[in-house]
Amino acid sequence: ELPIAFSGGYSPHMIMSFAAPLGVGVTSTGEYFDMELTATIPTDEICQRLNSQMVDGIHVLSARQVEDGKASKAMSLVAAADYLVEFRPGKEPEISWKDKISDFLAQPEIKVMKKTKRSEKEIDIRPFIYKMELQGDKIFMMLASASANYTKPELVTDTFFSWLGIELPEFAYSIKRLEVYADKGTEEEHKFVTLEALGEEVE
Repeated sequence: ELPIAFSGGYSPHMIMSFAAPLGVGVTSTGEYFDMELTATIPTDEICQRLNSQMVDGIHVLSARQVEDGKASKAMSLVAAADYLVEFRPGKEPEISWKDKISDFLAQPEIKVMKKTKRSEKEIDIRPFIYKMELQGDKIFMMLASASANYTKPELVTDTFFSWLGIELPEFAYSIKRLEVYADKGTEEEHKFVTLEALGEEVE
């Protein structure tokens, strides 16, 4: 029972969009969607109304009002995302790899073949790996996620282990997305903020 806005025309639909929908098989603890309302509702009440109707296992944590012009454009705001890569039991390589991440990142270029619908081309993904480090037995990554430079965590993971001369078995690891960011900086100097931080609470 939220006063959600609808588009016009012969086939009206709710004005809403999801920020960077998850890939198949990727879990997440930080997802965003936006919607346009025809009236101002307190953000806490928006959460309550949504959660009263939400399916089991999904819980709305917060709602924020964003300035005009950014609503229904969540996808275009996404610039980066955090991921956690964890090996499944018995699938972790037996050779030493945990101390090699810094050497991998120290390369001036990390070239991969990227497949598109029409062709294949070689690209350098090093500029799109903003952070990659070990957290316990897991690999933490902050990767570019804009539509122009979207970098898949599985591509980075597979490239890293391929660089080590290791071919991982299928389904060797799981991926969890932790957070999604917008960039309030410049191309030369990024300033990442969570999508939640772009908005404000309404009482």
